[in-house]
Amino acid sequence: MTVEHLAYSTDSPPIMTFDNPGHRTVASYKRRLNAHKRIEIQLREALARDDALLRQKDELIQNQALLSEESNHRLLNDLQVIVSLLSLQSRASANAEVALQLGAAADRIATIGRIHRRLHYCDGVQSLAFKQFLDDLCRDFSTLLSSEQRPERVIVVEGIEIKLPSVTAIPLGFIVNELITNAAKYGKGRITIRLEQNPGKGYALSVSSDGPSLPEGFDLAAGTGMGMRIVRSFVKRISGELRIDRGDNNQGTRFTVQFS
Repeated sequence: MTVEHLAYSTDSPPIMTFDNPGHRTVASYKRRLNAHKRIEIQLREALARDDALLRQKDELIQNQALLSEESNHRLLNDLQVIVSLLSLQSRASANAEVALQLGAAADRIATIGRIHRRLHYCDGVQSLAFKQFLDDLCRDFSTLLSSEQRPERVIVVEGIEIKLPSVTAIPLGFIVNELITNAAKYGKGRITIRLEQNPGKGYALSVSSDGPSLPEGFDLAAGTGMGMRIVRSFVKRISGELRIDRGDNNQGTRFTVQFS
């Protein structure tokens, strides 16, 4: 009887072959038992390493979540402090025009805080009615963008109502936030958000404005601006597809996210 040990790593047990199983001895059984014990020890060590790695990953995820939550909390607190200071200065100012401008600034910053809260409203929520979420978000954006000098900055939400899981709704919310900001910066007139079914590809969410159209041959992948990088990142997260074309009546620019 012989025992053959083939080459093996710490991740794979040795392979044993017995030439003559009919003439096994006590010594051969002891050798076989010792080999199984070594394999068991190696497996236990491998499981312990894997378990330690999983615990480390869980701790990192929990720490990141806590840091994100703390950061959001501090940001909202700071915005509230700024709003309070501007409101106090507005009431204390003897100049009516200055008081009006300070009050308007306080309202705008308060609106930014509401938009931030809505974007993080999905945290911890399993699913939500997404069109209603867009209505609420865009109402705040309309308040933020409209002024006596630019009363035309209206944001309209059109299309169907659908229930979306938070893992899809959260990235879409941030995508809409970036695209509205982009449309307000470069476009003009009405901004339209449309949510509709897309035959064969699930759904389509588009943001369009009446501003100048993008030049012919515009390469979306070549865009290096932070806003477009954020949009592409969130589109990739939901395994979606981003397209750019001209809006209704061949006017303006329309960004469309297709997702399932």
